[in-house]
Amino acid sequence: MIALRPLVAGAVLLAALGPGAAAADTVKIAFIDPLSGLMAPVGQNQLKSWQYVAELANQKDWAGGHKFEVVGFDNKLSPQESLTILKQAVDQGIRYVVQGNGSSVGLALQDAVAKHNERNPGKEIIYLNYAAVDPDMTNSKCNYWHFRLDANSDMKMEALTTYLAKDPNVKKVYLINQNYSFGHQVARAAKEYLKRKRPDIEIVGEDLHPLAQVKDFAPYVAKIKSAGADTVITGNWGSDLALLIKAAKDGGLNANFYTYYGATTGVPTAMGAAGAERVRYVGYYNPNNEGFRGSDVIEGYKKKYNDDFYVMASYTGIAMLSKAMRDTRSTDPVKVAKALEGIKVESMNGTVEMRASDHQAQQPLTVATWTKVDGKEIKYDQENTGYGWKTNAVMDAAVAAQPTSCKMKRPG
Repeated sequence: MIALRPLVAGAVLLAALGPGAAAADTVKIAFIDPLSGLMAPVGQNQLKSWQYVAELANQKDWAGGHKFEVVGFDNKLSPQESLTILKQAVDQGIRYVVQGNGSSVGLALQDAVAKHNERNPGKEIIYLNYAAVDPDMTNSKCNYWHFRLDANSDMKMEALTTYLAKDPNVKKVYLINQNYSFGHQVARAAKEYLKRKRPDIEIVGEDLHPLAQVKDFAPYVAKIKSAGADTVITGNWGSDLALLIKAAKDGGLNANFYTYYGATTGVPTAMGAAGAERVRYVGYYNPNNEGFRGSDVIEGYKKKYNDDFYVMASYTGIAMLSKAMRDTRSTDPVKVAKALEGIKVESMNGTVEMRASDHQAQQPLTVATWTKVDGKEIKYDQENTGYGWKTNAVMDAAVAAQPTSCKMKRPG
C-alpha cells in the first residue's frame, strides 16, 4: 500500500511559527449540492468524501493547527435554492463554499459570491468548484473568488477525442446530453474537436434531454440504435447516466459509450457485466493507475462508509486550502485566495496546479475502460460489481490544457 504524503503533510504547528501566527481556527466549509431527489446518491457520496478528507486533514494536521468542518446543505439541484443557502451560510459565519453538481448552480453561485464580496469587504467568501465544468466559468465569466478543482468540459473533450480519434472503428457517433449549459458545451466541443481530429466521423444524431427528470431512456436508446451509431458520447451524470446505461443494456444497444462520469455513484451497478469493454470515461482519477497514491484513502473510506471514494477534487481542495492556510498563517479568505493562485499540490494521481490566470486546475487526465477485476491491472472494483477501470491512457496536463479568455479582475 502506498500512503499519501501530500505537500501539506508534515506541517509544523502554529505554536512553532513564531510572532504573527494566527490562532488555530475551525474552518467551516458549506457543501451546497443535492442531498435529496434523483441526484441524492451522488450528492451524499460527495458530501461524505469532503467530510472524510477533512477528517484526514485534521488528524494529520495538514493546515498547521487549523481544523476543517464540512457542513452539508441540500440545494435540491436548484440555483435559487442554492442562493438562499449561500445567504444562510454567510449568516452562520461560513466563508468557504464548495459545490459541483450542475453548472447552472455553479454559475449562479459564482456570480452571487462575487457580488457579496464586492459589497461586504472584510467578509469575503471563497468558492471551490469541484465538478461544475462549464468552460465559461474560467473564461468569459471567470472571477477571482472562484477556483475550479476539476478539469472543465473542453479539457476533458480534448483528452477524450485525442484518444478516440486513434480508433479506426469509430465511424458513427451519437451525442446525448442534459439540456443545460454543461450539456450544450459537451455537445459543441464534441462536434468541433471531432471535426478537427477525425473529419471522416459522422455525427448521426444528437439529443438534449431535461436534467434529472427522465426516468426511462428507452426511447432515446431506440433512436440511437435506429441511427446506426457505433459510439455514444455523453456528459450525463448521476441518474441520467445510470438510467441511460441501464436502458442501453436492456435495449441491446451494442455501441461503445464515451462518458465523463461513468465512475460516479449508481453507474457501475447499472453497467455490471454488460458494460465490460464497452464503456469508457475521461477524468482526473483512476485508483488503478500506475503510481496511484491514494490506497489508504479509498480503503479507509470503503471501510467507514461501505461506499467508493471517487471525488479526488475533495482531496485536492482540502490539500490546497491547507497549504495556503499554512503558508499564510491565516484562514482569512483574502489571504488564502491570493495564496491559492498558482499553488501546486501532489494529489492522488499526480501534481495539480491552480493556474493563476483563470483559476482553472491543471492536472493529468485518464481515459479508462470498464473491465473485470484481475487483481493486477485492475485491483479496485466499484460498487462491489467485480468490475473496475482499466487505464487506456494517462495524458499529461499539457495535452488537455486550453487557452483562456479570462480577464481576471483582482481586488485592489
